[in-house]
Parts: sequence; C-alpha cells; structure tokens
Amino acid sequence: MHRLPRSRRVLHVAVLLALIGIALLLLPLRAQLPGLPAMQASDVSVSGLSSGGYMAVQYGVAYSTSVKGAGVVAGGPYSCSRGSVDTATTLCSCTGLGMCRVSPGGTNVAALAALTEQYAAARSIDPVSNLAGQRIWLFSGTADTVVPQAVMNDLHGYYRRFMGADNISYRKDVAAQHAMPTDSAGNACASLGSPYINNCGVDAAGQLLQWIYPGLAPRSASAPAGRLLEFDQGQYLADPTAHGMAASGFLYIPPACDGGGSQGCKLHVAFHGCKQDARSIGDKFIRDTGYLRWADSNRILVLFPQAAPVFPLANPNACWDWFNYDDANFARKNGRQMAAVKAMADRLTGGGAAPPPPGDAVCFTASNPDHVLAGRAYERFFFAYAQGSGQSMGLNSLFVRTTLRRTAPSHFVVGSCP
Repeated sequence: MHRLPRSRRVLHVAVLLALIGIALLLLPLRAQLPGLPAMQASDVSVSGLSSGGYMAVQYGVAYSTSVKGAGVVAGGPYSCSRGSVDTATTLCSCTGLGMCRVSPGGTNVAALAALTEQYAAARSIDPVSNLAGQRIWLFSGTADTVVPQAVMNDLHGYYRRFMGADNISYRKDVAAQHAMPTDSAGNACASLGSPYINNCGVDAAGQLLQWIYPGLAPRSASAPAGRLLEFDQGQYLADPTAHGMAASGFLYIPPACDGGGSQGCKLHVAFHGCKQDARSIGDKFIRDTGYLRWADSNRILVLFPQAAPVFPLANPNACWDWFNYDDANFARKNGRQMAAVKAMADRLTGGGAAPPPPGDAVCFTASNPDHVLAGRAYERFFFAYAQGSGQSMGLNSLFVRTTLRRTAPSHFVVGSCP
C-alpha cells in the first residue's frame, strides 16, 4: 500500500486536529433563547403538584384579581410554611429528616386565613373578596405519604373561608401516592418515585381544566399538534438560577392560538412539582400529564415555568419557593418567583411589554451547568469555561457554583461582584 510521506501525514493530522478544535469551539455556542411572544390570551388559571400545588395556591391568592381558578394536587393552604423550612417539612408535608407532625387541623387554617387578610389589607396581595369567584379543583390520594390527606383537607377548609362549597370540587377517593394522576401514562398508582406521574385512571389535568372552565370540548383524540416554545426566563428574573428558577421555561401554543390567533385563547399556568423540572425528567411533565390534548381542542395556551435546584442545601430538588428558601416574600405579589411568573402571564395576556435586555454589567451566581444552559459558559471535556473570556470555571457539575460577571455582550469573567 502506498503511504504518504511523513511530512504530509503530519500536515494531515495537524489539519484534522485544527478542524476538531474549531468544532469544539463552535459546539458550545448556544443560540440566544427567544422571549415570550406578545399574545392576547385571557381567563388565566393555575395548577400544580406538590410544591407546584403550593405555588398554584400562592399565585391564585396573591393575584386573585386576574385568576379564574386553580387546580391543586397534593398541596396545602396559603403560606402554610410561614417561611419556616421545619414547618414546611413536618406540618405541611412529611419531607423532613425529623418526625412528621401532620395531623387534622395541624396547619391552623384560622391563622392562615387571618394572615391572608392581613396581607390583603397591606396590599401585598389582591383583595380576598376576589376569591369568592374562583373555581377550585382539589385532588388528594388516600395513599399519599408525602403530603397526607390531612393537609389537603386543611386546604379545602382554607378555601371554604373565602368561597361557597359549590365553587370547590374535591377528589379524595383514589388510592394514589404522591404524583400527578393520569389515565394513560406513568408509574403504577401506588408507586412513589420519579417522574412522579402515576397512571391512576384519573385524568387530573382534564378534570381540573373542565372544572375551572365549564363547557370545554372533549380533549383531542390525536397526538398534540401545537408548538412547544422554549423561552428565556432570565428576561423576567435577573440571574434566575440563583433564585431557584431555571434559565429557560416552556410555552405550549396550540395550533388555533399560533400565528397571531391568540385572541380568545385561554392561559393556563402549570407548575411542576419537586424533581419534575425539565433537567430532571426531560419533557415528561409537559408531555405525559395530559394538558396538551385539552389545550389543542380548547384553544388553551399552557405555560410551564421551570424551577431549578439551588445547591447545596437550600433547594436541591428544584422545588418552587413555598417555604422561604430564597425570598421572605415568597407568597406575596413582590416575591421574586411570583412576580416573574406574573410578568410572563402579563406578556401572554396583553398586559406586559417585552422586558428590556439585561445590562452589560450583571452578575450571575449559579451552578456551572446552569451557566452553560444560559449561554454564559460552555463545556469542553467535562469542564466549564466562561463565554468570551474562556476562563476555567472547574468541573461542569451541579455541585460547583460560580459567579460570572458580564463585562460586555456575550463576554463573561470569573470573579466576585460588588
């Protein structure tokens, strides 16, 4: 066999290595995520599981002027934690390392209702009188060991203080574990584990949407045909990954609401539970929980905001802030996560202008993978490097957090911030 001269072989290897180097440089570059489109939806509603259920309650109470109703699976009363992680994990759920103290009436509904009225009087949440017109759908599995039924019974009692019994549908007759119930996808109904979606013969997404919006058409018999848009959550909360929100969220746009046809469409905000963010389970919460086929047949935009872990101890499971891991105002209108999601909803209902682009000198503290996801850094051979400066940030691991400072567009340096 004819062999190339050694000098030409060396040249070919050098060219190949150069091409590989260029490819490695180009691969980490991530296109800028779009913002949410300006749309004209109406009739806002919310739902959620677990921490997402608590978030749905918070959002529906704090912004009651603009919320039509809520669906809550395995959540609890408004501000149940009172800002205490111990209360959150022992009285409002059984998720702590200590003894679970959940008991009938243990959340003290009267005190939580009084706190709600106090916040309303201070105008840190909307007037409680708005709650009388909301429609509430509740689900609690008899086998739920994480948020036992006693907590959901207290949530039912909390809502009854502000609205009539006819406004509430409470499903508590299914031997379901702690998960989002479906009638087609997920683990066995009594199973406890990822992705926390269980096939219980109950279409929870459909039932809650039908309760909140009476008269819906049957869900589509076909696979979802709409468009799933990944958008930049950093436009609504500066440095989101430092505050328990992911760099990006998702919006499902059914065909009838796409291309400028959003007027008359409804908006539903679906909050995932702990360990159900897109990084943990991919798009399972979006695709498998049942919302999308109802959205297609009823012109419903579905917003899937995304929480993110905050390591090492504050919020390792990507829960929503319902116990003050990031913000003492977590349950009020000026809470960081609350205000961010409200700004997203405003954008989709015609009440919010496009957020301004972030300035050139902004600091971001997050895990290295979140920096990579947001385009502030890139990965090469399992290590992360700052975009623009190329400075090493260490291993691209969730357990390595770095502060990056933007000194120019798409140029970041490692360091501290004032």
